[in-house]
Amino acid sequence: MKQKSKSVRLMGTIIDLIIEHESPETIMEEVTHQLKEYEQRFSANDSSSELMAVNKNAGIRPVAVHPQLYHLIKIGKQHSCNLASNLNIAIGPLVQSWRIGFDDANVPPDDTIKTMLKKTNPENISLDDEKQTVFLKEKGMAIDLGSLAKGYIADLVKEYLMNINVASALINLGGNIVALGPFQNSVKRYWNIGIQNPTLPRQNHLAMLKINNQSVVTSGIYERTLETEGETYHHILDPHTGYPITTDVVSLTIRSNQSLDGEIWTTRLFGKSTDEIIDTLNQLEGMEGLVITKDEKIRHTHYMFKE
Repeated sequence: MKQKSKSVRLMGTIIDLIIEHESPETIMEEVTHQLKEYEQRFSANDSSSELMAVNKNAGIRPVAVHPQLYHLIKIGKQHSCNLASNLNIAIGPLVQSWRIGFDDANVPPDDTIKTMLKKTNPENISLDDEKQTVFLKEKGMAIDLGSLAKGYIADLVKEYLMNINVASALINLGGNIVALGPFQNSVKRYWNIGIQNPTLPRQNHLAMLKINNQSVVTSGIYERTLETEGETYHHILDPHTGYPITTDVVSLTIRSNQSLDGEIWTTRLFGKSTDEIIDTLNQLEGMEGLVITKDEKIRHTHYMFKE
C-alpha cells in the first residue's frame, strides 16, 4: 500500500489530499481533475462558472443547471427559508458588497446594505424539479454557496474514493476535513484532527479529535477579517442585518458523518448563544459540536470526545 500526498490551490484556498492505495498517483490526478470541475460549477467568484450563469440571469430567465448544482441549491434554499436559520444562500449581494477576504474589501455605506438586503429573500429562488432550472425572480439577486459548497464537494470526492475501493484518505478543503477509513499507520486506527486555537497562529491546537469515516467542519471569525479606521470586521455576515454577525463565539466546530451537514449547521447556528448551539447539536443525530468563545471558554456536546 502506497501513500500519496498533494496540495493544490483551488476554490480560493489550499486543498490538501492524502490517499493510500496501490496506485495512488492515478487516483490523485482524477481527484484533482474533479475538484477543478467542481470549482467551475459552484464558484460565486468566477464569472464563467455555472452558478454565475444563474446569477447573471437574475430577473431575466430560468437557467438549466447540472444536477449537482441544482441539488445543492435546493438543499440550501430549504435551510435558508427556515426563519431561525442564519444560513441564507441568497446572501450573494451582501457578500459582494463587503468582499471581506478579498483585496478590495470595504465597509459598504448603510444605504447600500439596506438596498442589498432587499435582494436576499431566499423565497425568491424559483426551482423547477422537472426541468432542473433555477430562476432568481429579482434583478440583482445572487446565490452564494460559499457556506455549503466545500462540504458538498468533499462528500462527492469521498463517495468517488469509496466507489473505487480506496480504504484510507484525507481531504482537507481549507479546513473542511473529511477522513475516509482509518489512518493505516495509526495503532488506534484514527485520523487525529486538531482544533485551532483562534488566538494563536496555525498549528496551535486547543483540542484533538479522533475521526474515522467522518467530517470535521469549523466556522470562525478569526481568519478572514477587514481592519479599517480602528474597527475589525469579520466575514460571517448576519443575513438579517447585512452586517458581520454579533457573537461571543469565536469558532464553532462540528463533527458529522456528512461534511455538508457540518457546513449547514455551523452556518445555521453561528451567531446563536453558546447554550442554544450546544442544546441544538445535542438533539441532532450523528452530529457533535465544540464552541470556543472570545473569553477562551470551551463548550462541547455530550459525545464530542468519545472514541
